[in-house]
Amino acid sequence: MDSAVVSLLSAFVLSLIGLFAFMWSMRKGLFVENPKAAGTIFAPGEVGKADDPSLTPSGEARLQQAIDETQDKGRELQQAEDPQELEDRIEADRSTSFPAFMFIGFAVMWLVVGSLAGLTASLKLHWPDWLVGEAWETFGRMRTYHLTAVLYGWITNCELGIIVWLLPRLMRTPLRGPLFVMMGGALINVGIASAIGGFGAGWTAGMEYLEIPWQIGIFLVLGFVCIIIPVISTVVHRKAHEIYVSAWYHVGSLLWIALLFTVAKFPGAHYGVEQATMNWWYGHNVLGLWFTPAALGAIYYFLPKVIGRRVSSYNLSILGFWTLAFFYAQVGGHHLVGGPVPEWLITLSIVQSMMMIVPVAAFSVNMAGTMWGRMKLALYSPTLRFMMFGGFMYMLSSVQGSFEALRSVNRVAHFTHFTVAHAHLGAYGFVTMVLFGAVYFMLPRILRWEWPFPRLISWHFWLAAIGILIYFGPLTYGGWLQGLAMLDESRPFMDSVTLTIPYLYWRSIGGSMMVASHLIFAFHVLVMVLRFGPNRTGAALFNHEPRKLEVAHGK
Repeated sequence: MDSAVVSLLSAFVLSLIGLFAFMWSMRKGLFVENPKAAGTIFAPGEVGKADDPSLTPSGEARLQQAIDETQDKGRELQQAEDPQELEDRIEADRSTSFPAFMFIGFAVMWLVVGSLAGLTASLKLHWPDWLVGEAWETFGRMRTYHLTAVLYGWITNCELGIIVWLLPRLMRTPLRGPLFVMMGGALINVGIASAIGGFGAGWTAGMEYLEIPWQIGIFLVLGFVCIIIPVISTVVHRKAHEIYVSAWYHVGSLLWIALLFTVAKFPGAHYGVEQATMNWWYGHNVLGLWFTPAALGAIYYFLPKVIGRRVSSYNLSILGFWTLAFFYAQVGGHHLVGGPVPEWLITLSIVQSMMMIVPVAAFSVNMAGTMWGRMKLALYSPTLRFMMFGGFMYMLSSVQGSFEALRSVNRVAHFTHFTVAHAHLGAYGFVTMVLFGAVYFMLPRILRWEWPFPRLISWHFWLAAIGILIYFGPLTYGGWLQGLAMLDESRPFMDSVTLTIPYLYWRSIGGSMMVASHLIFAFHVLVMVLRFGPNRTGAALFNHEPRKLEVAHGK
């Protein structure tokens, strides 16, 4: 039995398991609107209260005033509050501070390395004779450094940090086996560093998103196993009666990435066309079943927490999780339109790509309902600004991706910079911006220290937001023109290359702004870790009394 059949059967079996889990969930009433579950992230006194550790006391006072002006008192009184939530949360934070900081520290380091490599690769597209003296400086290797450092170094580490920090909070119990978690993080980062060193020496598996050789991939698999076991143990020993939706997304994403990476890197299993099929099965699923659910889980926690208001519909949040699990598994096949693969496989991929509109609509409607009449709060809260921007980019990139799967659109967009722009809209405009917001919320609690220079957070946001829009817009338009030129038989191929040059300049301008924002972010994290900068209120708002911060930040 060949690997393509095995992969499809595995996906079918997983879908059946998901279907039975869905049926069990309905029998247990998990799809009945559940205000108690939606309010499980709040302790007494937190409903209707602003909570953004990236703000100064005066900034939080302005945010609180804006919240009071928009608060629906009748609705908020329905909120469930547990008197033990606060104590359990503080205990959970104590158990996760060092593992979470380790992951965030690695993530920031790889973000700087990966973004500098990405900018170098971008510049080489219109300065092809720049840095060509050594093999490790060439575009192909530079782009591979960028992909691995950003996707596995930055996004994966940061999402692991969020999961490790947030899940014990949601389960209301200390993290089990923190040393195993840290050992897993060390293995993953040893693998990433070894892979990038191998790329420089010319050792690569040669598949996009799967460039890491399987011999090095073993480190990543072992690392995920070391993290999954304590995470599952933490869930099993939970005190919480309700499992908040963020925990569904985070546990699911962690199990999915371990399975995806293991199957995709299994040595000697995939060859030829089957290898290409597996490549894009993994390439799309690493975005949709790892990066996406981990980021959505973060939004579902941090956005309501900042504004002190439960999500509009807990029902829709669960629906979004299950439909994401059902529909995403086979969407990668649309990258093989026109290739030597069965037409039914392509059609299945296109259908599932269009069905992805369902979970995207569920999330978008839910967030719009939660923020209805409260959009102006983004003016006051940096964390909320990052979360809202990321949520909007999720909707935009997902809808664009669904239509991009159609044969008529794919015919023009495939093999062009249009696809590159789309990938960055999802991985950066959505996922990375959400991760920035989460770090700004988490790090003051992890380090027990305030952000020294709040103005740098605004600089970071605007440089990153404007940078990705400059990157995405011109490159999307230029990529479409490139596709039309390649389809025109009367035009030489070089026309499709030369016409993209102006848009590649815009790509580098946008990329430069993004890199500048990353340097500001990394600098701000560093001075915070070293306790430099102005000391606004003493030893962070914790000051040996973390309960004060948890009940009402800054008071």
